[in-house]
Amino acid sequence: MNVMLTAILALQMLSAIVMIGLVLMQHGKGADMGAAFGGGGGSGSLFGASGSANFLSRTTGVLAAVFFACTLALAYFGNAQPRTTGTSVLEGAAVTAPAPAASAATGAAQIPGTTAPAANNSVVPAVPATPASGVGQIPTK
Repeated sequence: MNVMLTAILALQMLSAIVMIGLVLMQHGKGADMGAAFGGGGGSGSLFGASGSANFLSRTTGVLAAVFFACTLALAYFGNAQPRTTGTSVLEGAAVTAPAPAASAATGAAQIPGTTAPAANNSVVPAVPATPASGVGQIPTK
């Protein structure tokens, strides 16, 4: 499977490079009009007066079709890899939280040369159930 994907990718890159060269060798539509009114140079070319336009444009079209077919094949085979479980990439990932160290210092105890005051972490301040009148509320019209 990897050999086939590599061959398709090589064919796609080769067709793209050759297609770029062919597009750069072609004349624009304005060049034909200039040759018709005596611009010269059209009859002395390698393919003749109109042969180069037909040959280059047809070859460019064929290479564009090859490039498009290779792109579709790479997209199909790239997505056709078997999945292990489910349809999500995240389903196979295991999430583990690191265990806290028993002797890990927190807060000011991490700073060298200082001693942290003894803290009582078991007391949690209570949150009032309802705020005082108008405190923390959004005014309405």
